[in-house]
Amino acid sequence: MIKFDFTTYMKSLNTKDYHTKIEEIKNKLETETDMNDWYDIDKCISKEVLEDVIKTSKYIRKNCDVFLVIGVGGSSLGARAITDAFKPYFGKSDGPKIIFLGSSLSSTYLKELLDYIADKDVIVNVISKSGTTFETNLYFEYIYEVLKKKYSTEELSKRIIVTTDAKSGKLRKLVNQKKYKAFDLPSNIGGRYSVLTVVGLLPIAVMGIDVKEMLEGAKAVDKEKAFEYAIIRDLLYKEGKLVESFTIYEPKLENFVEWIKQLFAETQGKNNKGILPVATLNTGDLHSLGQFYQEGSNFLFETVINIENSSDIYINKYNLSLDKINEIVAHQVAKSHVKNKTYSNFISMDKLTPFNMGYLIYFFEVAAATGGYLLNVNPFDQPGVNEYKNLVKEELSRYEQN
Repeated sequence: MIKFDFTTYMKSLNTKDYHTKIEEIKNKLETETDMNDWYDIDKCISKEVLEDVIKTSKYIRKNCDVFLVIGVGGSSLGARAITDAFKPYFGKSDGPKIIFLGSSLSSTYLKELLDYIADKDVIVNVISKSGTTFETNLYFEYIYEVLKKKYSTEELSKRIIVTTDAKSGKLRKLVNQKKYKAFDLPSNIGGRYSVLTVVGLLPIAVMGIDVKEMLEGAKAVDKEKAFEYAIIRDLLYKEGKLVESFTIYEPKLENFVEWIKQLFAETQGKNNKGILPVATLNTGDLHSLGQFYQEGSNFLFETVINIENSSDIYINKYNLSLDKINEIVAHQVAKSHVKNKTYSNFISMDKLTPFNMGYLIYFFEVAAATGGYLLNVNPFDQPGVNEYKNLVKEELSRYEQN
């Protein structure tokens, strides 16, 4: 169950003028076809593909020590957010160790990864629509050469899974040549909106998480709440609130807010517009960023994502559970920040469950796209990202060996 509080720690806002705009946006989300299939959960993944994902995940869990997911941005952030949320802090998870590769170009990381997997059985899932995404392509080519030395051709064919465009691209060509297991990457869904497709659901299923329950959570979303949240953000932006802190009190959600940062930044940060999304992990950040939030420049607001119940740890001194103490701190912090006009939205889940995480994924997707339309920007492109890619490609072409 998810609860929303957009009033207790928020200033009074007039949302009535948005009725016509929101109706227009609803129509766009329901009828426009460009990169918009994510809006219909049934278009994210068919029943047949979902069953294939679950079957493949069971095979992976039984046949490797390490499941290596190679992708960058939306190809990996969502899956990493969910798997990390359910991964134990200490000890080994049930199933293979899942490692996401592609978020940096650290040679030290790659070297230590190669040392780590040297004596372990590995299955790789490489994810890229074009097959030419720079970081993904670089790492996959390197790991592929390592695995070709480690396994026979026949064995290697059981250890490469490709998620790519259904018809074209470098990886599709490889699949056609080698007959590797492949999943079609949805052509009408962008990376940051792909968590609830095969892109995110395969690694999540390998973790042993109930992906069907996640999809049910997404289908249960109250879209009106997502539209309301988008309106609040837009009103605060017009009042000069240029930064939004996604604030958590449970470290298991750390990569979830990293995914949220990408979702909002790439969806809305265009044409010199948009709110800068940042992440705050309390209570630790209360002793660093907290001072600024309390008495610094008041150009920011917070969206707190809270978990009410997670364990049965009881603190006798206060006659309260530690979860309750954590929740009290969260509310008192929001109460204190209001004094500096640092307003807070409050989103609470009763427990950390696949249903609730699926709900929140879709909730934030709807809110992000709606906010993009309110800013009169295209919610589904990322021209700024393409700019750096072109410059990198141009510079590296000078060194490329023919």
